[in-house]
Amino acid sequence: MNATSITTTPPLRILKIDEVLEMTSISRATHFAKLNAKSKSYDPDYPKPLKLGPRSVGYVEQEVIDWLQARMEARL
Repeated sequence: MNATSITTTPPLRILKIDEVLEMTSISRATHFAKLNAKSKSYDPDYPKPLKLGPRSVGYVEQEVIDWLQARMEARL
């Protein structure tokens, strides 16, 4: 295998809600409002939870980063 055929992808990392809240600096209530289509704070682009088990969800780190970057780009 030569060096040109090797592709590197960032490792997939799953975040728990507390890590997402820390990264985004939003409250727990705002977090859930952004996920609720009936809320005036609903954001269809906000990262969706990934079901990990019967009572456990996580969030794909790269989706959270992408959402934050889009917010930063939108302010310009």
